[in-house]
Amino acid sequence: MSVDSPGDGTVVQGLRERKKERTRRTIRMEAFRLFREQGYADTTVEQIAAAAEVSPSTFFRYFPAKEQLVLADDIDPLMIEALRAQPRDISPLAAFRDATVAVFSKLSPAELAFEQERQALVYHVPELRSAIGLEFRRSIDLVAELLADHIGRDPDDFEVRVTAGALVGGALGVAAHGPVNGDNFVRAINFLEAGLPLGKQ
Repeated sequence: MSVDSPGDGTVVQGLRERKKERTRRTIRMEAFRLFREQGYADTTVEQIAAAAEVSPSTFFRYFPAKEQLVLADDIDPLMIEALRAQPRDISPLAAFRDATVAVFSKLSPAELAFEQERQALVYHVPELRSAIGLEFRRSIDLVAELLADHIGRDPDDFEVRVTAGALVGGALGVAAHGPVNGDNFVRAINFLEAGLPLGKQ
């Protein structure tokens, strides 16, 4: 009788997670290819599943609806990790700026292009625009939690939520008109940190 060591289980778990991530990525890449070729509205879940060589039921295990293919933000977990790695003695805006630089400097050209295409779909496809409000609220909640964790305050604190709203609004201002990249997000954070010095040109 053999007994698997803990390391064996870790390897199996790692392989399983990598396979799931490959499947998820394939579904998304095939979906975006179809969106480019025939439009978002004219692309069905069945077509996406067929192109990704998975069943529709497998598609729904990864994405509860077609819109989630576009709304799912792969940058969020990277930003969360980068923010939590920031020193606690720097200001929240400096932490967000440094985390943004850290994340976007590591994105490959293909990953950045995918994020730019994703943002363009969110803001230009009528079927997706209605979700922007919900995403805005979700983003404020997330940023408020990260800010609160960084400075040791409550996520529901008035000033924390106002700052979260300002950060999210700045990011959405960039995303809505582009180009979406680290430089423009840092520029938005710097502008907020300077007190929004919007003067006449």
